[in-house]
Amino acid sequence: MAKQTIGLIGVGRMGNPMASRLMAAGHPVVAYDIQGQALSAIANKGAATASSPADVASRAEIVMASLPMPAVVEEAVLGKDGVSSGSRVKTFVDLSTTGPRVAKSVAAGLAARGITAIDAPVSGGVAGAVKGTLAVMTSGPREVCEGLRPALEAIGKFFYIGPEPGMGQMMKLINNLLSATATAATSEAVVLGVKAGLDPYVMIDVINAGSGRSTASEDKFPRAILPRAFDFGFAMALMTKDVKLCLDEAEAQGVPMWIGQAVKQVWQYGLAQGGQEQDFTEIIRHMEKWSNVTVGGKRS
Repeated sequence: MAKQTIGLIGVGRMGNPMASRLMAAGHPVVAYDIQGQALSAIANKGAATASSPADVASRAEIVMASLPMPAVVEEAVLGKDGVSSGSRVKTFVDLSTTGPRVAKSVAAGLAARGITAIDAPVSGGVAGAVKGTLAVMTSGPREVCEGLRPALEAIGKFFYIGPEPGMGQMMKLINNLLSATATAATSEAVVLGVKAGLDPYVMIDVINAGSGRSTASEDKFPRAILPRAFDFGFAMALMTKDVKLCLDEAEAQGVPMWIGQAVKQVWQYGLAQGGQEQDFTEIIRHMEKWSNVTVGGKRS
């Protein structure tokens, strides 16, 4: 039995491997991306291509999106030639990180057209997208989310967060705040150690054997920071955006974020110093500059 065609808007760093995994699971994919190079790359892997989000939504009942910024998602869904103008779409699944308020706005706009919106932000980075090990945080009507489960399990581990639009987004923002905090704090600590004469490789080995370990020390440092590759695949601008979205939501909920506020300042500083496209693991470079040390390189 042929599997359902899935539309995917945004086939860049994250979207391309997710589309590839959907196709490997037997789903025909209709793709659209504003970048012609990204669209050509996924077409070369066997995806059909569309001329606009509305075109995607006129060729698939399930349309997913993996886009970088909340405003881009809103435009692609509710704007001119957006998903809401499609003639076939019944369910829209947002794999992006937009925050709860945008998710609710998009859901309301699509509901007026008889389209169900599911927010399903993902965590795990490009490596997780390639391996199919992303955490997929869904929220919306449970029966709709469960119906999407087989397709979403092609890209990662399925989690049902709750019935209301934006609940999946809230979970994702909390996750990314913790990731941003661990990365910033571990970078500061390792810079301090190197300044004091410690070997950063030994430091990370000890931290990972002790109580200070985190995803930053276990994954980001060995893979991207100590080798000075800085190629984790997630832009500084996106991490800064996610932290800000989380703190905006905390303020709206009346929840204090003393540590979160400090973390936001660190990422805003890194963004201002190095620009939007730098990898988020390069946050340590800006701490190194202040301290006049270099962390990592060739293991001694």
